[in-house]
Amino acid sequence: MYKKKECVAMLLAGGQGSRLYTLTEHVAKPAVPFGGKYRIIDFPLSNCVHSGIDTVGVLTQYQPLVLNEYIGNGQPWDLDRNYGGVMVLPPYQGKKGGDWYRGTANAIYQNLHFIRRYDPDYVLVLSGDHIYHMDYHQMLEAHKEKGADATIAVIEVPIEEASRFGIMNTDDQLRIVEFEEKPPKPKSNKASMGIYIFNTDVLTQYLIRDEADENSAKDFGKNIIPAMLRDGMKMYAHPFRGYWKDVGTLDSFWEANMDLLGDQPIFDLYGGKKIFSRNSARPPQMIGASARLSDSLITEGCEIHGEVTHSVLFGDVRIEPGAVVRDSILMGNISVEAGAVIEYAIIDSDCTIGAKAKVGKARAEGGKLTVVGAETEISPKQRVPDGVMVAAGSVEYKKEG
Repeated sequence: MYKKKECVAMLLAGGQGSRLYTLTEHVAKPAVPFGGKYRIIDFPLSNCVHSGIDTVGVLTQYQPLVLNEYIGNGQPWDLDRNYGGVMVLPPYQGKKGGDWYRGTANAIYQNLHFIRRYDPDYVLVLSGDHIYHMDYHQMLEAHKEKGADATIAVIEVPIEEASRFGIMNTDDQLRIVEFEEKPPKPKSNKASMGIYIFNTDVLTQYLIRDEADENSAKDFGKNIIPAMLRDGMKMYAHPFRGYWKDVGTLDSFWEANMDLLGDQPIFDLYGGKKIFSRNSARPPQMIGASARLSDSLITEGCEIHGEVTHSVLFGDVRIEPGAVVRDSILMGNISVEAGAVIEYAIIDSDCTIGAKAKVGKARAEGGKLTVVGAETEISPKQRVPDGVMVAAGSVEYKKEG
């Protein structure tokens, strides 16, 4: 007889990530590379490990192949357990039929059998597209101390930006008294982080009730949380004061990568607990005599002979003599040939930037972010204007509106 789990995590990783455009054309958003050698999903998975949570269901749907392959048996995160560990949970067909996940709440509802298997007292619900370090155990302890039915992690945002978030209005004891989804005139700046802890019996009750409502959007923010508040359930906010970034847009994705740079980075990959990931072994970086590097992250396998400034380079990137890369993110297996210039851009994996080609425009000169999709070859001397998106495997591009 297996021992029951105190807390099981359910990680929502099935979103299409349409605002990342070509970066998510063939991969789910949580599988998008980040920070030189990681993928976005490494952060919540590593947080679970450091928080003592060893049972994680990863709910996938859109373009799951790369994500499924990457997670594998969970060994890189010490989640290859005989009882528990990490498991990928796609939609499936049962005796009574099957359906795609129709919202965050429906995704958890369809996997109540997974939760019941471990008979947990609590369920932690996470999003798979945020970058942050967080100790979920502290949040769980606060949840238990207050006798809460649900606890929602919140982060204080500038009040002028609060209308972009779901806002939790609380009393002096941090009990949630009102939830407003993207309010035009927010009453507070406590923004929901999309991180929830529920008592299992309470969550089950509300998911079953919500599933029976044909008019529901099957969403935690739109349906489950408001319903619990209407019923007077004990719901508390849990303040978080570290770095947290939703990387759901190209601009925020670029910004989060740049937050890793500098003598005192806004998000420090080195000062916190280890981020676990599945990385293949590569040779060390090779920095040539003609190379000029400043304020950049250069991953193993890179060969640098040109100039790299304020940029993040993933593995197996070659920068030839005379080539320049500034304010950019270059994903794996990219060749930047002699004399090429890349400025304020994201270049997806397996691309070639031909000799003397120019991609993007300097940010300091008012340039807009330029994106080149995977497996694309930019011809020698070709000019890719700033603010455009080159589709994966194509030389065609479109102006972003």
